[in-house]
Amino acid sequence: MSGEAWLYLFAVLINAVNLFLQVFFTIMYSDLEWYVLAQLGTKASELHSAPSSSDYINPIDLCNRLNTYIIPEAAVHGFLTLLFLVNGYWVALVLNLPLLGWNIKKILDNTHLLDATEIFRKLNVHKKESFFKLGFHLIMFFFYLYSMIVALIKDEKA
Repeated sequence: MSGEAWLYLFAVLINAVNLFLQVFFTIMYSDLEWYVLAQLGTKASELHSAPSSSDYINPIDLCNRLNTYIIPEAAVHGFLTLLFLVNGYWVALVLNLPLLGWNIKKILDNTHLLDATEIFRKLNVHKKESFFKLGFHLIMFFFYLYSMIVALIKDEKA
């Protein structure tokens, strides 16, 4: 197996981890949304499939849980992008640069961590970002998988 195939295999695995992290983020944001609806006194008939009240997460716990994963998720994505740069896989590099730039901008502006006092106002923004990253990682998962298969086929022909 060539270095290219190993790199794309590594990318598939790392991207799968980031994909599952984004699913976790999305679920946690949805759980907070149920918490908000319950706190606002929404009628039980309006909560179509609400979890039991003991399943709610409060904003402080949510922020503490998610803040733990924000920097590692960005760092792993940055490391993977750096590997594409060093090895000269320009298409993969160019596809990863926008999200890397977004993550770097958020970290430099010190807006990357969730704040429990602002989470209710910014919940929709965080959910949209999470869905965007979820879509990005899903597309990249299949791109890396395809690239790995192409690299393996090239190895077999050589």
